[in-house]
Amino acid sequence: MKRRPSLFSVAVQTLAVLLAVAYLIPVYMTLNTSLKSPAEINLPTAWQLPSELNWASYVTAWTRFAPYIKNSLILAVAATLISAGMGALNGYVLCKYPFPGSAVVLPLIVFGMFIPYQAILVPLFQFLQRTRLYGGLPGLILVHVVYGLPITTLLFRSFYAEIPDELLNAARIDGAGFAGVFRHIMLPLSGPPFLVVAIWQFTQIWNEFLFAVTLTRPDAQPITVALANLAGGQAVSWNLPMAGSVLAALPTVAIYVFLGRYFVRGLLAGSIKG
Repeated sequence: MKRRPSLFSVAVQTLAVLLAVAYLIPVYMTLNTSLKSPAEINLPTAWQLPSELNWASYVTAWTRFAPYIKNSLILAVAATLISAGMGALNGYVLCKYPFPGSAVVLPLIVFGMFIPYQAILVPLFQFLQRTRLYGGLPGLILVHVVYGLPITTLLFRSFYAEIPDELLNAARIDGAGFAGVFRHIMLPLSGPPFLVVAIWQFTQIWNEFLFAVTLTRPDAQPITVALANLAGGQAVSWNLPMAGSVLAALPTVAIYVFLGRYFVRGLLAGSIKG
């Protein structure tokens, strides 16, 4: 006999549907507005579908925002790869090569996750000016690499802690040194944490605004700053920033659509012994 769902189960599912609808309302409004002509955009008819699809706003948005999307791609990809590589090395050393004070170094590194951006913005600005890195993508990449090291180090260190030391000792007996063990043993096993770090870092860096708006000149600004500048005027054709928002969201949406299923698996990898 088929069991009927309980009242609590029905209530939870109904609440989940309502929350999903509420979450999707801004998405609907963004897409709907982006496909309207400027003459159709007004508050009384904001919920209505466009009388005719206006794809010209996407063409204009791509033409205007392509340089900034390129900046965001360079920034996010470079900072993600560098912070992931350095985080893997940090986790490897802190886990498999303990040294005097290593038990204190890890908490100090992880503490960096809890320092708000605003607290270090002024000294960071002065540092980049003195090192002549202010205004360009290299300086912004450096900032995101440093700010990403706490989470990447913690994730890799937690994963490497579950790899048996006997495996590393066997490699050392075969003649592998520090770099050899890392290259031939640790890296091939590091797919799950690398995937988690890549998804996390890429989305965080792509969507970041404060550092981007304060530490870069106009020609090096990413897409988030370009969208904010466009929407800050007195007379705005809202179909254009909405189309730009859709284009800016596509990379991160695509990452979670195609790789999101592996995100939780990567977080749980190495967390259970046996």
